[in-house]
Parts: sequence; structure tokens; C-alpha cells
Amino acid sequence: MKRNHLTTMPSSILSMPSSILSNLKTNNASTRPQKCGQRLANSSGSWVMLFVAAVLSGGCGSAGKANPDTAANAPHVAVVPVVRTNLSSNLEIASELLPFQEVNVYAKVSGYIQKLYVDWGTHVHKGQLLAVLEIPELQQQLQLDEAAVRRSEQDLVRTREDLNQAQSKYQVTELTYNRLATVMKTRPGLVAQEEVDVSGGKNLEAKAGVSGAQAAVAAAEQGLMVAKAGLEKDKALYAYARITAPFDGVVTRIDAYTGALLPAGTSSNGDQALCHLSETDLLRLVIPVPERAVGDVHLGESVGVQISNADDKFQGKIVRFSDQIDTQTRTMHTEIDVRNAKYKLVPGMYATVQIPLHTVTNALTLPTQAVQASSGGHGSVLVVDSANKIEKRDVVLGLQTATNTEILSGLREKEMVVFGEQSQYKPGELVAPTVVTPSEME
Repeated sequence: MKRNHLTTMPSSILSMPSSILSNLKTNNASTRPQKCGQRLANSSGSWVMLFVAAVLSGGCGSAGKANPDTAANAPHVAVVPVVRTNLSSNLEIASELLPFQEVNVYAKVSGYIQKLYVDWGTHVHKGQLLAVLEIPELQQQLQLDEAAVRRSEQDLVRTREDLNQAQSKYQVTELTYNRLATVMKTRPGLVAQEEVDVSGGKNLEAKAGVSGAQAAVAAAEQGLMVAKAGLEKDKALYAYARITAPFDGVVTRIDAYTGALLPAGTSSNGDQALCHLSETDLLRLVIPVPERAVGDVHLGESVGVQISNADDKFQGKIVRFSDQIDTQTRTMHTEIDVRNAKYKLVPGMYATVQIPLHTVTNALTLPTQAVQASSGGHGSVLVVDSANKIEKRDVVLGLQTATNTEILSGLREKEMVVFGEQSQYKPGELVAPTVVTPSEME
């Protein structure tokens, strides 16, 4: 009687899964050799060979390595469309806000501060009284000047009276002389020649007296003018005892207080000022424009101004520039006026100004992260075609901003381009594209 081979199998084989045992039985019953990398001879008695054949036949089945070119196994890739938009490139420069104008307020004449009407941070208007000085010696000088004017006026009155007397005397002597001269001509011998000569001399004397009186009147008038000029001068100096604001602004510093002796502000001493006044409702932003951007700076152009510690954005206007390149820095001095009606800005703050340089309308654009730029205004992108395969495309680049790049040629509108890292993808590779926006990726 033939023994069953299963009863003689090792226990390790009997403990194998039923699927493997089924393969073993099938291989035992088969009389055809099984080809799996190598040919195995049929042997009904060799369980080891059948076991190896079963294991090898299971490893050579259809459950091998997956095909990478299937859509299910394609790697996901972020893509962005080629769109048309308006591009503008800006020149961004940081500078310090300055008052539109600022001065140290000095006293014209020396005196003690009698009254002080301002303090730190006081906003004043043009002509507003800041302080009053006490100048007693100047008050006395004004009294002297007024007395001199009155004396000159009296002198003028007196000389004019003298002139009137001289003119009257001259009229009488001239009339007398003319009468005697007429009689002398019409009735010779009636009047002595000596009498006529004496009358003529008195007439000349009276005429000279008139000229002298006129000169005295002119001198008195000049004296009065000098006295009045001296009075007006001292009045003008005394008016400087009232120190007023030269323009609208804010008092940013007080240098002297009530009772202090304020010296006259002259170039010889350059001493103590009353206060420091700054015009802050209009600020001045001085920026050095690089040589490459000089041609794009235009008077009257509006620019954006951003303060680092302020959420509000401000507008400025280019109002003046030097129109000359500094040979040391290769920049041009440019000034921007910034309105500060609500006093939100303070001189000394750092501000960033953006000057528009170039503008392109309706341009084909891509995010800068989607373009691999090279030299000479060229670059490359990875395009995902209609079959979702990678295609490398050379492009010509135009205007580039911080976020977008203009595509002059090489792409069409609405084509999909890989966004971000490009080195991990190869041309012809099948991918699963997902449309994203640059803000989402950030």
C-alpha cells in the first residue's frame, strides 16, 4: 500500500498557510516543469523542491512592482496659470522725516524775559506772541528820541518864520529899489544916484537873507527827518521786545524761561535762543535717488510713504530736486513733501518711500517663484501640458517686480506652470497638478 506523502512532511511545512500548501499540491500533481527564472524538474517525492518552486512561483506573479506612469501614482505638483495684469516697478528708499523748516528763535535786542507764553510742544501760528522782553534802557532812549523830534519840529517852525520875515523884507527893498530906478530913468536929477545905489544894496542884502532862511528851513527839515528816523529805529528795536512766531509750527524746545536775560542774537555771540520752532504740518523727506532712476523722477508725481511703526499709509509729492548727480555718491538730492495735518507723523521718524519707475499694462505675468531666471533677460519654466506631463520651456523675461515677472515670449495665457522648486521634476514626467495662488503657498 502506497503511503501518503503528507504524513511524512515536516511540522514546519504543515504549519504553512493553506494558500502555500495548495500551491505545493498543485505542483506535486503536475507533470509539466514550471519555469520561473529557471526550470524545475518534476519530482513527486521531493517536497523541498516543490516548496522552493511554490515560493518562487508566488514571487513571479502579477503582484510585482507598480507602474509609475499611472495617474494614481503621479506626484502632486503646485501650478499657477499664466495671466495678464498690470505691472509696476518701484524704487524703495528709506529716509528720515524732517520739518519743512525749523529755526532757533533769538531776541533782536537784549533784555529780560518779562512774560513767556509758550512751552514745550506748544502749537503756534504765524505772528503769535511767544514772549515779551523788559528793556528799560530802550524805553528811555525812546523818550530821548521823542524829545529830539519835538525840538526839531520847533526848529523847523522857527526857521520857517525867519524865512517869511526875510521874504517880506526882500519884497520891500526890491519894491523901493525898482521905484527909485524908475524915477532915475524918467526924471533924471530928481533922485540922487547915491540913494539909488543904497537901495540896490539893501535889495541884494534882503535877497541873500531869503536864501539863508531857505537853507535854514531845509536844514531844520533834515534835522527833523533824522530825529524821526532815530525814533522809528528805536521803536522798531523796541518792537522786538515782543517776540513772535515767524511761521506756523510747534515749539520743540525751550531754551530760556521767565526772568532770564536773553542776549541779542548776533553772529558774534550766537548764544542762547528763546526756543526752537519747527514747521510740522508739512514735512520734508530727503532721499538720494540712484543715478539709474534719475530719469524716472518727475516733479509733481505722487508717491507712497510708509512709516514702520504706523499702520496708515501716507501720500507725498516730489516737489524739488537738485537736477545734478553727486559725484561722490552717484545720487541726486530729491525732496518729497508730506502733508501732516493731523500731526500723526513726527520729525525724526524713518519713512520708506516708493517711487514708481516703470509700468506695463496687460502684460503676461507669472509669480517670480515660478520662473528660473538666467542672464541676459532669459529664463526657463516647467509647463504642465494637457496630458499632465512636464515640459521645460525657455522664456524671455521683461519687467520684474518683487512678486511677479513679465513674460515677453515663450508662454501663452492660461498655460499652467510649476510653482516653486523645479529641480525635483523632469521633462516628460507625469504629474497631478493642483492650481494654487502664491499667497496660499506662502
